[in-house]
Amino acid sequence: MVRAAVLTGVRQMEIQEFPRPTIKHDDGLLKVDMVGVCGSDPHHYKGEDKVPFPLILGHEIVGTIDEVGEEFAKVKGVKKGDRVVVETYFGCGMCKPCVTGDYSKCTSRMGYGFQVGAATPPYLWGAYSEYTYLPPRANVHKIDPNVPLEAGSLACAVLGNSIRWLNQIGGSKIGDTIVILGCGQQGLGGVIVAKESGASNIIVTGQSHDTARLEMAKELGADHVINVDEVDAVEFVQDITNGELADIAFDCSGATEAMQSSVYMVKKHGTIVTSGIYTGKKGALDLDRIVMWEIIVKGTHTHLYDSVVPAIKLIESRKYPIEKLVTHKYTLDEAEKAVLCAAGELEGEFPIKVCIEPNK
Repeated sequence: MVRAAVLTGVRQMEIQEFPRPTIKHDDGLLKVDMVGVCGSDPHHYKGEDKVPFPLILGHEIVGTIDEVGEEFAKVKGVKKGDRVVVETYFGCGMCKPCVTGDYSKCTSRMGYGFQVGAATPPYLWGAYSEYTYLPPRANVHKIDPNVPLEAGSLACAVLGNSIRWLNQIGGSKIGDTIVILGCGQQGLGGVIVAKESGASNIIVTGQSHDTARLEMAKELGADHVINVDEVDAVEFVQDITNGELADIAFDCSGATEAMQSSVYMVKKHGTIVTSGIYTGKKGALDLDRIVMWEIIVKGTHTHLYDSVVPAIKLIESRKYPIEKLVTHKYTLDEAEKAVLCAAGELEGEFPIKVCIEPNK
């Protein structure tokens, strides 16, 4: 039997046991070494998003191949004992998004941690669990076992996200001035990507309770950090750029106010990239300025194969101490506490990144 933390309803989580899957020639089983608590997990927990109950959360996955079918091993290039990271989405493999390579938009909603419920055999569709199932279409990537687990847990849904969002979609390039709105895990991932893209000026915003996060932003390569509780961010960007403004504003704060202000931070023909989860909040943008200044606004969501591969290479280079982003770790029995910590509901705790170690 396999133990897992199961979300049975809104704000209801309990430990349950599931049968260990029987592995065939084309699938596998992963021992979960560490799983990140995504910023979206508290939203699922609090009922702010529609998810299937019962549900095993967890889609930021690093683990060890525990059992693997012969065909799966051949196709994926893995073997028993390999350390791997697992992408969030795997898709049905048959719908138009899947066959065109955009499997994160699978019409059947096939992915880990929030799309397939724990009532669907073989049940282990999330990584708040000792083991998780690897279907034939699972996207697994080997990672150097000498890399800290904390860094490995950030490969897909943090650094892989940021590479796709800021570089591949946002078009970050050498010499750019980039404003990153929000200094959570995605904002800090964005600092690394901006640095790797050759940005000449990286500005990161946060609030008064984000002191540690803003310090981490500077350690990772930010040139300027702003406490928006004390400083007007738009005026700061205007001053620091001598009125030229930024090439890119990257909003990963989830605050509609930040997204609204981003319109006044970018230059003519500038780009705004947003990955924020706004939980249904509606923000009013200055559409006249967007039109007259020909500002490009791009929404972004999740990682894909082509962003995960460079993320792993960058992590393996050990160029950045990305593992320092993980500030809080919990056991499987403490999974609910981990979610509450990530949600900011534990008094006195101000995490950057929360992770769970299911087999501790």
